[in-house]
Amino acid sequence: MAQENEDGQEKSEDPTGRRIEKSRQEGQVARSKELTTTFLLMLGTGGILLYGESIGLSIKNVMVASFSLPRYALFDVNQMGLYFANFFLEVAIAVAPLLFILFLAGIIGSIALGGWLFSWKSLQPKFSKLNPVKGLGKMFSLKSLVELLKSVAKIAVVVSVAVWILYAQTPILQGLAQQDVMTAMTNAVQILGWSFFTLSSTMILVALFDVPFQIYDHHKQLKMTKQEVKDEFKDTEGKPEVKQRIRQLQYEMSQRQMLKDVPDADVVITNPTHFSVALKYDPESEGAPILLAKGHDHMALKIREIAKLNDVEIVGSPPLARSIYHHSEIGQEIPSGLYMAVAQVLAYVFQLKQFRRRISPRPQKPDFPVPDDMSYDG
Repeated sequence: MAQENEDGQEKSEDPTGRRIEKSRQEGQVARSKELTTTFLLMLGTGGILLYGESIGLSIKNVMVASFSLPRYALFDVNQMGLYFANFFLEVAIAVAPLLFILFLAGIIGSIALGGWLFSWKSLQPKFSKLNPVKGLGKMFSLKSLVELLKSVAKIAVVVSVAVWILYAQTPILQGLAQQDVMTAMTNAVQILGWSFFTLSSTMILVALFDVPFQIYDHHKQLKMTKQEVKDEFKDTEGKPEVKQRIRQLQYEMSQRQMLKDVPDADVVITNPTHFSVALKYDPESEGAPILLAKGHDHMALKIREIAKLNDVEIVGSPPLARSIYHHSEIGQEIPSGLYMAVAQVLAYVFQLKQFRRRISPRPQKPDFPVPDDMSYDG
């Protein structure tokens, strides 16, 4: 049965990336207590098996030394303080490796599922948890049922393994009576250590069941209704009218910048009534002419107006103006198919400048032919 939110809407949609990230910021991630417990028990028991002998030897030395103090030290506060400090330091050095292993086990077990996360929001009190109705709902939820089954399973598995270990170790335990005291104590400690390690290993079975369930339950809690997905999309992408306004402002800014570049153009090619394109060519570069500005109708008139004010040559060629307008983008080179026609335009402009300087006769305006595959008559 699908989960529902407070308004009774069905949570049928998978959580979005933003929902997952927001839940992490609030400290909501999948965690498994059983996994943490397993790490602590396994590594803690392993640490005892590795360092138990040295810890026991240190404690033994401290106890022997404590009962062997010289008489004068018993009546000297300073001497007793020194003895206590030495005893404490010896035991601390012996226990430090085990404590470090337990420290690592606690950290690894906590971040093994869900990763490292620290959030102040998870520490803030939530008064919604004091709602008795929600509390009753949690008591009879699927998660509560799973927790109950886990507890029963842990008890059943641990007791079963403990009985099996006791049965398997019975002959060895009976043989301890035939050994001397020190050997029997050493063997008993080893038997207890390995038995506890085996019992701790049974928690792996519980963790293998709990980890997938916690991931599933966390994913289920983060599920969203269709309306929540729509609202999040609006918040992320913005409302249509706001996006339209942003696009309009961006367009106006680009148009203003485009008009600022018109005075730098070498020529403005026009279709006298509809289109204008401004081109610039740098003879020192190896590239083709670049389109600085283009416009139609009102913008075309504005480009021509700025060109006249800045003595930029205006050449009329409707087919070429339409072709450049529809096949070129502002700030980019013109298509290779228009190289010949634009080269003729630039040569014509150069001849006009020479004519105005009375250096050469008035040039004859060419046709500026546009290839069929680059023409635009739409």
